[in-house]
Amino acid sequence: QNILPVCFSVGYSAVALNHVIDFKEKKQEIVKPVSPSELFPSLPIVQGTTKRIKVLTRLTLVVSDPSHCNLLRSTSANIRLYDIIAVFPKTEKLFHIACTTLDVDLVCINVTEKLPFYFRRPPVNMAIDRGIYFELLYTPAIKDSTMRRYTISNAISLMQVCKGKNIVISSAAERALELRGPYDVANLGLLFGLSEGEAKAAVSTNCRATMLHGETRKSACGVVYTVKKPRKVEEEETAVPACKKAKTQA
Repeated sequence: QNILPVCFSVGYSAVALNHVIDFKEKKQEIVKPVSPSELFPSLPIVQGTTKRIKVLTRLTLVVSDPSHCNLLRSTSANIRLYDIIAVFPKTEKLFHIACTTLDVDLVCINVTEKLPFYFRRPPVNMAIDRGIYFELLYTPAIKDSTMRRYTISNAISLMQVCKGKNIVISSAAERALELRGPYDVANLGLLFGLSEGEAKAAVSTNCRATMLHGETRKSACGVVYTVKKPRKVEEEETAVPACKKAKTQA
């Protein structure tokens, strides 16, 4: 409740309330998300507009064993209530599973310590093709110089593989002082190896694409589209009536 007004004042139009579940801890269950209307009876208006801010619910699962992924594969009623589903893989095998098979919207990248594995191009490219985005946090880089070094190092190693595609930069802030404005976050993206356009997309269009991916994940089981088949010249000639043919030939 203290952080949300600051998000509006610095220019954000949507905020996700994150619910983290770590399977290492005992008695971890996926509960129903807290309704934003319970926390905020009246949502403030986005700065410079007449629209009210959008508050989303997000579930982040910290997985350290392949058996933890079975919960995401199951059709849990509580999982479907969240707007965004993110997974935080701890090993290379789990990272490969998250990129290739899991039905999630975000794959979180560890930025607080040195990664125990290297990013491989095939799973990263498959995740990009599936519309999954990779999340980088900037708050650890603000808190400590050691974590700042790990954040920049891990981010650059990811950029060398994904070429700046499908990147989302978020805060994971627990205090209002840890928040930064969208333009400041885009400037931090330059330190992570992103270009100027990619850094702006990481805090704007990519975030919107993640929201849309979450909506389609909850609502659409498949997509059907139609394409008009081009007609051949012979078919067009046979389709013309005989009287019109005689006029054109004359």
